Amino acid sequence: MTLVLAVVVLTLALPWAAVPAGRRLAALLPPREACAALTGTAVLLAGATVAALVGLFHVPLLATLEQIPLSQAAAEWPAAVPVAAAAGAVLAFQAVLLFRRWYERRSLLARAWACTGDAVSDGDLLVVPDPEPQAFALPGWRGRGGRVVVTTGMLKTLGPAEREVLLGHERAHLTGRHHLWSVTTHLATAVHPALRALRPALDFHLERWADESAASSVGDRRLAATAIARAALAASSTAAAASAGKRGMVRGPALSVNTGPVPQRVEALLQPVPVRPQTRGTQAAVAGLVTAVTVCALLGLLLAYGLHEYVEFAARDLLGDRVAQGVSTSM
Repeated sequence: MTLVLAVVVLTLALPWAAVPAGRRLAALLPPREACAALTGTAVLLAGATVAALVGLFHVPLLATLEQIPLSQAAAEWPAAVPVAAAAGAVLAFQAVLLFRRWYERRSLLARAWACTGDAVSDGDLLVVPDPEPQAFALPGWRGRGGRVVVTTGMLKTLGPAEREVLLGHERAHLTGRHHLWSVTTHLATAVHPALRALRPALDFHLERWADESAASSVGDRRLAATAIARAALAASSTAAAASAGKRGMVRGPALSVNTGPVPQRVEALLQPVPVRPQTRGTQAAVAGLVTAVTVCALLGLLLAYGLHEYVEFAARDLLGDRVAQGVSTSM
């Protein structure tokens, strides 16, 4: 049982090493590949964590299935019951946190759609009569497809060419289904505290992905950088006013033009188009991330198999003792 607990501790500790590797790798990759690396890291590490906890939680159940009395199991493995209880408590907490996050995002999405009731529709564009400069991509809701939401205040803030950049940015969020990447990672980070650092990194790279799409659509990276900076500055001032108590339009669970560190995004747009680098640093980051995630997954499988075999061995040993006692009694 000591070996099993050691495997569990290692499985739960590995995300602390894998997350920095994932963030480092994402910083070296183009935005789309960076998003795939971060989301994949979050999902795989969350799955390994849950597998380890479920394995611990099932120890008493496995003992019962092998016809080992709970009292006997507690005598053979003193830590089995309290560890299983702790794992069950953590799993219950994770389930509550997952439901809470899902419910909050659904509520925000419903409120955001409700705020577009008086909007003027133009294809996939919803123009809301509001002096506050805001713009964001709103995912689909109850049979309605995703829409780009922009206020009249934002349209007045930007020039015609800059508006094209803004709309291209928000449309890239919709066509790339960035909200699915975001919500998947957001839910996965509820499983392990180390995974929380992946969410802001993913938000940044999703915005970079949309920035690059907008720059490509207008064919002018400097214009795209200027438009993103101006729109983000206007939207940030609105957010600051709202936090100070001024009422504004509700933004749903969607990425907007002012998400993430805007100066870094603008600086990236002033550089050449990002390409996948073939450097030793990239190769080292890839190797580190793949190794950490693979080891974590293998440890989860090893834990499940080891627990099953360990309980079966104990059951055979107990059965052998009972047979030996029966033989000695009959003699």
